[in-house]
Amino acid sequence: MEEDRAINTTDATPVRLAFRVSYLGNRFFGSQMQASSRTVEGEFVAACQRLDLFSDWRKAGFLSAGRTDRGVHACGQVIAFSTDTPERAVRALNFQLPPDIWITGYAEVGNQFHPRFDARSRTYHYYFPVRVSDPLAMDRAARHFLGIHNFTNFARIQGKNPWRTILDVNVTDNGEFTCLEVTAESFLWHQVRCMASALFLIGEGKAHEDSIAHLLAAETDSPLQPAPAEGLILWDTDCGFSWMPVQSADRSTSYLDHLVHHHALMENVCRTLRDRPFD
Repeated sequence: MEEDRAINTTDATPVRLAFRVSYLGNRFFGSQMQASSRTVEGEFVAACQRLDLFSDWRKAGFLSAGRTDRGVHACGQVIAFSTDTPERAVRALNFQLPPDIWITGYAEVGNQFHPRFDARSRTYHYYFPVRVSDPLAMDRAARHFLGIHNFTNFARIQGKNPWRTILDVNVTDNGEFTCLEVTAESFLWHQVRCMASALFLIGEGKAHEDSIAHLLAAETDSPLQPAPAEGLILWDTDCGFSWMPVQSADRSTSYLDHLVHHHALMENVCRTLRDRPFD
């Protein structure tokens, strides 16, 4: 279907759009809107208002598929809202968003679509900051997470139902990074990062593979500390439909390229400062 035919352009009825959104989380105080802090939702709403896509984000039904903490990244967040000017939204949003947020796809959805409650599953990737000694042991241990379990020891519950369904989980190593990939219907706060912490102990030989089963079976007096946020990416949110591509903004690509070169430079500088011999 051609892009200009994919959107209902009837002026009388607002069109509800869903967007697949990527962002680099290190300069955001999380994704959820806050009055006094820079957030993903706050920047997204501001861009929509500059384009006059809506005036009141609440009346537009502006919603996200889920919250990510400060420092967490995404390439599969879903944001939805209703607007009288859908073509403008698809065409121009990437050029109004800051360079650390960008849209990669869109879909026209039903008026009642809720990206959080209508999502079938969510997938996260966690990249460990160092290569672990035994990723195969981590992968074997991760199988204990499959199915329906009580994740009280792996999350901040805060009165929520601790039972969650893990649909798929594995640990891989590409020679440079060890990565945990986990898919579930929904997640609790800090759940993936605590799962990563438990698996890291196994990969370093500091815990047995069966420790996962024990933590799932009974509460502990020593709660797990979540792994650092910067390794976590919201990889995908499955809402049951396909995405139409959106024209990318070159400034986001340029921004990421700059960061890649900057961190490569800083890696070399730090290594030089650490290893410089003195007479």
